[in-house]
Amino acid sequence: MSKVVKFGGSSLADAKQFRKVADIIHADPERKYVVPSAPGKRFKEDTKVTDMLYRCYDEVAVQGKDFTEAFAPIRERYNGIISDLGLTLNLDEEFAKIGENFKAAVGSDYAASRGEYLNGIVLANYLGFEFIDAARAIFFDNKGNFDADTTDACLGALLDKTPKAVIPGFYGAMPDGTIKTFSRGGSDFTGSVVAKAAKVDLYENWTDVSGFLVADPRIVENPEGISVITYSELRELSYMGAGVLHEDAIFPVRSANIPINIKNTNAPQDAGTLIVPTSHAPASEHVITGIAGKKNFSVISIEKDRMNSNKGFLRKLLQVLENHDIFPEHMPTGIDTVSVVVNSSELDGQREKLTERLVEVVKPDHFEIIDGLALIAVVGRGMRSVKGTATRVFAALSHANINIRMIDQGSSELNIIIGINAGDFDKAIKVIYDMFILSE
Repeated sequence: MSKVVKFGGSSLADAKQFRKVADIIHADPERKYVVPSAPGKRFKEDTKVTDMLYRCYDEVAVQGKDFTEAFAPIRERYNGIISDLGLTLNLDEEFAKIGENFKAAVGSDYAASRGEYLNGIVLANYLGFEFIDAARAIFFDNKGNFDADTTDACLGALLDKTPKAVIPGFYGAMPDGTIKTFSRGGSDFTGSVVAKAAKVDLYENWTDVSGFLVADPRIVENPEGISVITYSELRELSYMGAGVLHEDAIFPVRSANIPINIKNTNAPQDAGTLIVPTSHAPASEHVITGIAGKKNFSVISIEKDRMNSNKGFLRKLLQVLENHDIFPEHMPTGIDTVSVVVNSSELDGQREKLTERLVEVVKPDHFEIIDGLALIAVVGRGMRSVKGTATRVFAALSHANINIRMIDQGSSELNIIIGINAGDFDKAIKVIYDMFILSE
């Protein structure tokens, strides 16, 4: 079994963490390709190297400050790691090259990417692996979109002749060679891309937690962990705000049917969470797999007599929303009613114009925008075969005197999404958790 392993910023924050990472990699000869993030925070008040680079670039390229002085904290950070690890590596040439590019104002993407780039060089040197600059093998097209086909072909060919390598995460190259970074979760995405190109059997994503939890630990005290979760369940929970792994990071490996194992660098003995393409086994002894949610939604509520027989009504409604760059999250309907749930931020600065246009186009009998909505998703493949799951959700909320303002369930029966007042968000998460986890 061959593996790609990705380590987050907290896993590579200092020399002590580097040693943990090296022990993990050397403990399994199948861990052949490593994707590192830039050094993260060493303690609560610390600054991530990526943020330091953004600030340094602004000071040099925009404000015209001296590079040597502005870059000094970053230089010290890397040289400190190198010294503590006892390496003979010298990054002065790399630092000088970065200085030249900062002064030439080559772009903030280049600046941000240097955290992963430098960390990759250090880690490759420490492990005795080959270093592969991601700009040589991960590509974007002229519009700045990730070029999956070109990357897969080039990176795959490169890895075929490289037994063990470190490939920094977060960035790639445009057709003209300029550096382009991924958005949020970029290093996770790189790990997934490398796993697909290398055709490995498992993608291990190492972070500072032992996998996914059933609920947010900031809301529920000591929630249970999730041992096995499907890609579909993960996407539902990630989209609704669950952390650990950004939803975009799953697509390359999902298409290749490669499982992901979320592991804890500081507790490598923990099994973590295994993310698999499909599973017919129960998620756990519980009916549900996880609970997640988000706040700051609004409901565009429309009533119109005989709406169900008014051809093109929904098309006209959606066209108006599209013209205002508003994306519907959910759209439960009745015979004469439709409720469109949207992110409240998308209404900023255009409520009046949107109202005027909707009234003009769809001619509703009643129209209003209601703010202060939160959405909670109860997700689980086990829900498909167990009757009464929705009833238990509603009962838990009813007993807690929480009013349900919206209900939406997909045909797959994988999730139940409810809308509640934002002020009841934490309470709702807790009572649903208690109903399905603590009471079972």
